Amino acid sequence: MNPAESNPELESFREQWKAEVRARHVVPSRSQSQQHQRAAAGPSTTYAKTPARVKPPQPKKKPAAQEEDDDNAQSRSFDEPAAARPTSSHDREQLGAPEMGEPVSALEHYERAVEKEAAGNLGDSLKLYRKAFRMDDAVDIKYKNKHFPKAVPKPAPAAPFRRAPVGADSVSKPDEPQSMNDLIASFSVVSIAPAPPAVEGMPPSPCPLASLPEELLVHILRDVAILDVGDFVRLAQVCKRLAYLVATEDRIWRRICLGPEFGFEGMHYYWQRQITWGPLTEQDLLREADEAVAGGSHTPEVEAPPLPLTLAERTRRHVQESTANTLMFYHSLYSCSWQRMFRLRPRIRFNGCYISTVNYIRAGQANVNSVTAGLPVHIVTYYRYLRFFRNGTVISLLTTAEPADVVHHLTREAVALHVGGANPHLPSAVVQSVLKGRWRLARKADNPGASLSEAEGDVVVETEGVSKYIYRLDLALGTAGKGTKNNKLSWKGFYSYNPLTGDWAEFTMKNNKPYHFSRVRSYGVKGA
Repeated sequence: MNPAESNPELESFREQWKAEVRARHVVPSRSQSQQHQRAAAGPSTTYAKTPARVKPPQPKKKPAAQEEDDDNAQSRSFDEPAAARPTSSHDREQLGAPEMGEPVSALEHYERAVEKEAAGNLGDSLKLYRKAFRMDDAVDIKYKNKHFPKAVPKPAPAAPFRRAPVGADSVSKPDEPQSMNDLIASFSVVSIAPAPPAVEGMPPSPCPLASLPEELLVHILRDVAILDVGDFVRLAQVCKRLAYLVATEDRIWRRICLGPEFGFEGMHYYWQRQITWGPLTEQDLLREADEAVAGGSHTPEVEAPPLPLTLAERTRRHVQESTANTLMFYHSLYSCSWQRMFRLRPRIRFNGCYISTVNYIRAGQANVNSVTAGLPVHIVTYYRYLRFFRNGTVISLLTTAEPADVVHHLTREAVALHVGGANPHLPSAVVQSVLKGRWRLARKADNPGASLSEAEGDVVVETEGVSKYIYRLDLALGTAGKGTKNNKLSWKGFYSYNPLTGDWAEFTMKNNKPYHFSRVRSYGVKGA
């Protein structure tokens, strides 16, 4: 008797097994076509062979020998509020955003470490750096070759030569490149030309700016500058005629310098508010008069008023003094150029905030049961924030929260919303520990030995402190990087004052780092 007939179930199992074996040995082209079909249908929701990777931002090319100094500082810009994007894995799950893939290769670990270091997360970046070098000890060279490849020198273009006149002994030299002033001056005869038609033979698109008289065009540019001086400067990228007007139209730059929006009319050299943001009182005016008398004793040329002024008279005199100093500096220090004054003269920026990122290493305690040779260390990272307002008030915050989760909530409305720890469930609850304060630029009475222009570069900030104390921050305006000016605040002193006893105490400056300005577009201009 045939065994297959006596056990039909065994024979059925054999046939199924053979069919599965034959199905595994398919033609390669068919397998590839199936893979293309699956790829066209979208990613699988059950299993992914390799995790998705996010391409890190490409850093700007810098010289290899350049050290980590202020020239490397880049101003950050925060365009979207933190609530509009997920900031944690839980938030990404709630919003349905894809998870960032974990790095696999040594180069990917190194790139992720660079991102963490740029964001101020020194602890996470150090772990990634160590893992990357354990996987490949030459990963830093690969990273440099990938992101900073050596530029191939281009051949020099043939210089144009003019034909020498008859009888000349030598050939004329090639034309020298134009200077920036000559290049801008060459744009003066250029008019605004409309864009060419999209289809040949059709009439060109209308260009209202091309038909406007220059008086109206300058008036429009001035209105743009009052709304946002950054947008006004970027108009120079539109065409040569607008570039010429932006660079040379002194009437617009004069309005910017003398205006309160971005100019020096909005700079305060005397206190405008109390530390708690309340209006000044008669006692504040009396104290200011006493300070003026004390300052006058060191500077005989400064005559202090014998009696305190009223608020209206005080404001009027301060405006006159500020305007007189601006006109004096315009003629003496800035070569009668309003544009040069606006760019170089020390001033506070209102369309963003100043951020100080502090990283330091603290030694930990060794475990008695540990067999390691060295002691553990803790990498501590925290941030200081300062946001200045045009009315003379300031917000100061010390926290471990990252800038993307903080800067959009540094508003007076958010501070009022969380007074006394209220509404802790809101995303803006990070401002619960905000300290209110006031600010002013230094004047000659603050530093009798310095000239008026030298004293202007300092900023004095007074904020609330613990209990009855008042904190005072002495800062110096400076420049970090090679493009933007007045984007850095360096520490000169940090003090604590007891108004009941009149005692001063100085904080240590061991771990304090300078503040760097970052633009925050959500503030707008009116909100500052």
